Order: sequence, then C-alpha cells, then structure tokens
Amino acid sequence: MTVQREYRLISADSHVNEPPDLWTSRVPAGLRDRAPRIEHFEEGDAWVIEGVADPINFGMNACAGLEPEDMKGWVRFEEIRRGGYDPAVRVAEMDRDGVDAEVLYPTPRLSQAIIANPDAAYREAMVRAYNDWLSEYVEYAPERFGGLAMLPSTGAEATVAEIDRVLDRPGMRGVVMGCYPNGTLSIESEDDKVWARLAERGVPLGIHVSLSLTMPAAHRAKLPGYGRFYDAPNRMIELVFAGVFDRFPDLDVVFAEVDFGWVPYAKEQIDNNYHRLEPLSRFGLQAPPSEYIERHFHFGFMTDTFGIHNRQYVGVERILWSNDYPHISADWPTSWRTIQAAFSGVPAAERRAILAGNAQRLYGFGR
Repeated sequence: MTVQREYRLISADSHVNEPPDLWTSRVPAGLRDRAPRIEHFEEGDAWVIEGVADPINFGMNACAGLEPEDMKGWVRFEEIRRGGYDPAVRVAEMDRDGVDAEVLYPTPRLSQAIIANPDAAYREAMVRAYNDWLSEYVEYAPERFGGLAMLPSTGAEATVAEIDRVLDRPGMRGVVMGCYPNGTLSIESEDDKVWARLAERGVPLGIHVSLSLTMPAAHRAKLPGYGRFYDAPNRMIELVFAGVFDRFPDLDVVFAEVDFGWVPYAKEQIDNNYHRLEPLSRFGLQAPPSEYIERHFHFGFMTDTFGIHNRQYVGVERILWSNDYPHISADWPTSWRTIQAAFSGVPAAERRAILAGNAQRLYGFGR
C-alpha cells in the first residue's frame, strides 16, 4: 500500500545548476555553435551565451552552505555541489535540510539571456532543450520536485504547444515566463490563449523576480538583490487592468523571490488612485484592483520578518516560503533554525500554510 507523503516544508522557489552540456547536447546541430555553454577562464568557469557581452559566472548560484570566506563568483563547475544538476544527490541535500519538496526555477541570468534573444527559432530550441532536461531531472522523484517549464515567448500558439508538450510529464507542475507569450513586455489579446490553457489545467504562472528583455551582464551593483520586488507591482497592474482575471478567474500567478512586506502598501496606493480616477477613466474592472491581488497573486519570500508580522494584510494563503537553494540567499542546511526564529508567535495553522500548505495546493504535491 502506498503511503501518502506528509509535507511539512516546501520551498516554492529553489533552483537548478544547469550542466555544461545541457544545450550543446540537445539542440539541433545547426544551433549547437550558438547554444549556451560553459568555458574555462583563468578566474574559473563561466557561461558564454549569444548576445551577452560578459562571461556569466555561477559561484554565487551554487554556494549555499559554504563559509562566507569561501563564497565567490568564480569557481570551477566540478567544485560546486552536485545536487544542482544531479537529482539523486539533490534529494539527499533536501533531506539534510528537512525540506520535503522544492519548486525548481532555472538560473535567472541563463533563462533571461535565452528569452531576450531576438531569434524566435533560437528561443524555441533552447527552451525545449531546457524543459526536456528539467523533466528528466524531476522525474527522478516527482513527489519531491516541482518542475517549472520555461515558456518560449514565441507567440501564443507556440507557447500553448510547449505547455501541452511537457506539463503532463511526472513532476512538472507549473510554468515560468520571462516576458509575455507574444514575445514583448506588453500584454496582447493573443496571450489569452495561454492564460486560458493555464487556467484550464489549474497550473500556476510563475514570474521570477521580474520580466525583462534586457540581456544579463556581470554583477556590478554594490549590493545586488535588495530591490527584487520593484517590477512586481507594475506587472500586477498590467495583468489586472488588461482584464486578464475577469476573463480567466481561475488563473493563479506566483511572484518568486519578491518578498511580500511591500504588498499592503502597494494595494493601498493602487486602490487609492483607482477610486480617484475610475469616475473619469472608466477602467471597466469588475472589482477594485486590491481584490484581484488578494485572489490571484502569490508571493515567494526567503527572509521577510516585517511581512510575517503583518501577514494579515496580505493574506496567509498568498505567502510562500522559499529557500532559494543553492543560491547565496539559502540558509541550507539550517533552514529550520531560521524558520523557528522568524515564525515565533505565528499560529500553527498559519505556519503550516506558509511553509508547505500553500505550495502543496498550488503545485499539486501529493496528487
């Protein structure tokens, strides 16, 4: 008799470390020379990607659990933890941290470079190769992994075709988009075909931090990553005011790695302007914008003590704990220690929802 797995801790935003030959071994021969690949440099290994001026190193995407003095951007691929590309090892890493399941996103700068490439045939081939590799990875333990199919953004028809091609595979549980399905940063009517298919399937639409058609570059900011939520309010407004949720009331959207302490302020300001301008502008919405935000959007966080203290203004059912493993933001292998400190005083039912229940519901773990 099969025993139903109990989920106590699900990370709604974890990552893979793509292997060096993921694309060169899978794309058609005519695109192989243009495919993302890892090359050796004096400082370490890095991804070389068409259209990207800088070699993209990956040390900070694979440094969880290291001592601070050992964390660095430039490393050799063989030096990083194997769980990023080996699912059997990943399960052991999860067990060590007490994590029951993880939703898996690609490395952001790799996926961004693919989606920002202007060649639609290139995008489609690279996305298919990634989705095939990821589906093989998560099939190793589909009860432990939630694979997110990358959307090709080569038009609604092609995007729906890719959804249908991969989402019935074991462990594939959602999608992630880097721009809108039509290939731009503006919602078009053709995108309705994609929203309809996702709503029909009950599959969440993921946005990791932001949408962008800008090629990535080497990190040059003094403090990368502190303003991850800046793009999210704009995308919420775009989707709400385009009437997407009036047409597709069953569509769920997950913003990964944006935290959520900012959400009550954003709802207040959006509603304030909406009520002031609605008599003149006649936006045509069926409800104030905050009601759509409360019904359709979910927010992934790693560390947000302020948000936890003010969770009632967001909605406990909207909040998704994440570990970001194996990136620098992860507390592996002591996630539970951090959780115990941050969730002091949070009632047990709310704690269960944020740590596992919400992700289990959205991504269908246990089904």
